[in-house]
Amino acid sequence: MGLLDSLIYDSDVRSIEGVVTAIGFVLIDIEPTREKEVYQKLIKVEHIVELYPLFGEYDLIAKVEADSYDAIGDIVVSKIRKIDGVKATKTLARVSF
Repeated sequence: MGLLDSLIYDSDVRSIEGVVTAIGFVLIDIEPTREKEVYQKLIKVEHIVELYPLFGEYDLIAKVEADSYDAIGDIVVSKIRKIDGVKATKTLARVSF
């Protein structure tokens, strides 16, 4: 198992050069016709490191990195859900086996 594998599978946080980062994925449901508007606002949120449009039940998926899983929850509630046009979110947190 290489370094990347251990970062992905062996812990619930990523550690690079002594910095510990919690990682979560947020599925985002957006009001019809507001997808591009919400996307443009979300790409400006500091802790969102990746953002992709989706087909299906959710319109976007955001990869969020923060110091802790509590901080990820705060980002979802105070930043993502506060954006006009966001209908619902579902947050997925990475775990260890």
